[in-house]
Amino acid sequence: MTLIRLTGVTKSFPAASKDAAPTVAVDDVSLEIAAGEICGIIGYSGAGKSTVLRLVNALETPTSGSIEIDDREIRKLSERELRTLRGDIGMIFQQFNLFDSRTVAGNVAYPLEVARRPRAEIAARVDELLRFVGLADKARNYPEQLSGGQKQRVGIARALATSPRILLADEATSALDPDTTQEVLALLRRVNRELGITILVITHEMDVIRTLADRVIVMEGGRIIEAGEVFDVLSAPRHPATQRFVASIIEDVPVGEQLATLRGRHPGRIVTFTIRDGDVTQADVFAALSAHGVRFELIHGGINDIRGRVFGHLTLALSGDSGAVQQAIDAASAFAPLIEEDARG
Repeated sequence: MTLIRLTGVTKSFPAASKDAAPTVAVDDVSLEIAAGEICGIIGYSGAGKSTVLRLVNALETPTSGSIEIDDREIRKLSERELRTLRGDIGMIFQQFNLFDSRTVAGNVAYPLEVARRPRAEIAARVDELLRFVGLADKARNYPEQLSGGQKQRVGIARALATSPRILLADEATSALDPDTTQEVLALLRRVNRELGITILVITHEMDVIRTLADRVIVMEGGRIIEAGEVFDVLSAPRHPATQRFVASIIEDVPVGEQLATLRGRHPGRIVTFTIRDGDVTQADVFAALSAHGVRFELIHGGINDIRGRVFGHLTLALSGDSGAVQQAIDAASAFAPLIEEDARG
C-alpha cells in the first residue's frame, strides 16, 4: 500500500532580487513510498532532498503538483487536520534539536505534553521509549551530559513519542562518528522492523543508504535522476552522479593512472571480474583459476554486502604460462563477467 505519494511536485522560492529568477528547489518530482518500507533520498547539497522532506511534513507548500499521505491530499486539509497529520509524522534531525533545559525524559515527554496527554500516560510512554532506545538509565540526565549518539537516541525516542506511522530522518547521522552511525542505523532498522514505521531518510552518505534503505532515490538539481532497489542501483548505477556516490563505498574497475600504478607494481596479466549476487561466488572464480595452475593475486576491489546480497569487482594479477593464463581466464569468465584491463602475457 502506498503511504506517501508525490505527483508532479514543483517547489519554487521567490527571487532574491528583481533581476534574479525564482529558485526551483524541487522540479516535477513524482515518487511513491510504500507503507513499512525504508526509502532513502540521496543527493549533493542543493539537490532538493531536504525540500522534499519539508513538503512531506507540510512545512512547505508545493507550488504545483499533488502530495498525498495515506490517500489524503494535504493541500486540501484544514489547519486542524494538518496538525493531526503532523502528529502522525515523527522527525529526527542532524543536530538533535534537544532542549538543553530539559532532562532526557523531559525532551521525550515534550510532544506528549503539547498533545495534552495525561501525566500517567506520558510517564509510561517515556519510560517505554527510553528502554526501547537503551537510555532508561539516562532519564534524569541533561543533553550536555550525553554523547552525540546518545543525543540522537533521545531524538529518535522523542520522534516516536506520539506513535507516528512515518519517521523522517534529515541527515540524522551526519554529526556522528562511524561506529556511532552504525549503532543509530541499527536502531532505525529496529524501529522499522519491530514497530512497522515507514522511514524516509535524507542523506548525502551512500553508506547510510547501503546499510539502512530498501529503496533509493537519487536527486540532482531538484529532479529525480535515478531510483530503484538499493542493490540494483548500487550494483549497476546509470547516472554519473549516482556513479560518483557508489564509487565512495564500492571500489570501481581501475582505469587510467590507477591502472598504470597497478601495472607498475604487479607483473603478469591484470583482469577484473564482476561478482553479482545470485550469479557466481568469489570462490567459483578462484577455483577456476586454480584448476589451470595459474598464480593469482587480488590487487584491487573486493566484495561488498548490500542488505544481505553481495556485489563487487575483483581485479587480479595472473602469472604463469601465457596459454594456461588464457585458459584460466576463459574458464573463470564462464562464471563471472570479465572486464580485461591489461592483455600483457
